[in-house]
Amino acid sequence: SEELLRIIRQYHVTTFCAPPTVYRFIVKNGFSREDFAGVSYVTTAGETLNPSIIEAFRKETGLLIREGYGQTETTLLIGNLVGYDVKIGSIGHSSPLYAIRTMAEDGHFCQPGETGEIVVLPQPGHNPGLCISCGSESDSARAWVNGVYHTGDLADVDEDGYYWYVGRKDDVIKSSGYRIGPFEIENVLIRHPAVQECAITGVPDEERGYVVKATIVLCDGFEPSDGLAKELQQFVKKETAPYKYPRIVEFVSELPKTISGKIRRAQIREQDQ
Repeated sequence: SEELLRIIRQYHVTTFCAPPTVYRFIVKNGFSREDFAGVSYVTTAGETLNPSIIEAFRKETGLLIREGYGQTETTLLIGNLVGYDVKIGSIGHSSPLYAIRTMAEDGHFCQPGETGEIVVLPQPGHNPGLCISCGSESDSARAWVNGVYHTGDLADVDEDGYYWYVGRKDDVIKSSGYRIGPFEIENVLIRHPAVQECAITGVPDEERGYVVKATIVLCDGFEPSDGLAKELQQFVKKETAPYKYPRIVEFVSELPKTISGKIRRAQIREQDQ
């Protein structure tokens, strides 16, 4: 992080964009207002950034990180665009280029507060910036249904039209009849001073279907222990519904990531099968 901050200062960077992994590392490992003295605009993409990290960064620098949502197969679909107020934790409003809604599993469009899949509806002419096909024929058939593009990502939309990311459809954990979004639990854990970053996944369980697992990278100065694992479990219980706490806690030196810094939860799940 010291090298990154040095480069920002040396080259007088004015606009800074980085994946959430970078912001989490900067905030958890220390930085100063002077490091971003020349920066006037900051954004993030790749996956959702924890609100506590956004708040800590703004408190230190005065800069508000604006989130955006898109995919490899698309351009920016949803974002906190210039001119809009930002609700911290929201990925923003839909882009004016697209007709975007959230859709339930039975095909109806969701009402405010109802979780559904982010979809892009067909428009007259074509949708610029959307892929024509998605790799294999089976992937394309899953993504394109009757002219509607299905992202595979779940979100809620509030009364003001702000989107709140829940997670990938494959990442949502079904445990004892509950549907648990991993990002909510990650947001709680990242607030603990011992946690540098974490990933929440589901592990098959005969009794509950799946149980929640937390894979955690610790900050410098903290060591893995059963006592710390129990402390983190209790921390989640106090901050959210008790049934959402991670019954399994694993400490690791690093999380598997894509080349762009996005956490590969699917790889963690595969290792736990």
